[in-house]
Amino acid sequence: MKVPESLPVEKRSTFDKLKSAFRRKTAIQEVVREPTSGGIIFRYTQDKKDIEILLIQDSKGRWTIPKGHIEPGETAKMTARREIEEETGLRNVSVLVWLGKIHFKYRRLDKLVLMTTQIYLVQALDSHEMPTPERWMKGIKWFSFAEALNVIEYEDIERLMLIAKKKIRSGDF
Repeated sequence: MKVPESLPVEKRSTFDKLKSAFRRKTAIQEVVREPTSGGIIFRYTQDKKDIEILLIQDSKGRWTIPKGHIEPGETAKMTARREIEEETGLRNVSVLVWLGKIHFKYRRLDKLVLMTTQIYLVQALDSHEMPTPERWMKGIKWFSFAEALNVIEYEDIERLMLIAKKKIRSGDF
């Protein structure tokens, strides 16, 4: 077997390579805060012995909860209800109690975006109402609680799901 010749070594210092890498990315010019809100949606199973959690699958294939930006004049609770209706098609829901908030940051071109999401416990009141995904989603599905914990992409949401389960069991809403 013939071994290919090695490629010529580029004679650049580590410092030059780092400078070049930093030049390619634009420096952060602005920090933007984006308040969002959403909900952990549950329903009781047919036998009323357990619960199911509704999750959406985003355009990158990650399972998560419905959420979105708080519009001017809206409260976080109003946004949770609106986003759930827009993203799942469910209209017969009750926003029960605030569970907590999660923080997320990412870069958008020359901006650092700091997102804070208020999360509510939301009950689907009509077990026959079928969820319908928005066009940008890859999926939408009711999961058993254990399955939902297993597939959820984000640890912060997983933690709030455990708080939600405790509140549901105790009726603390």
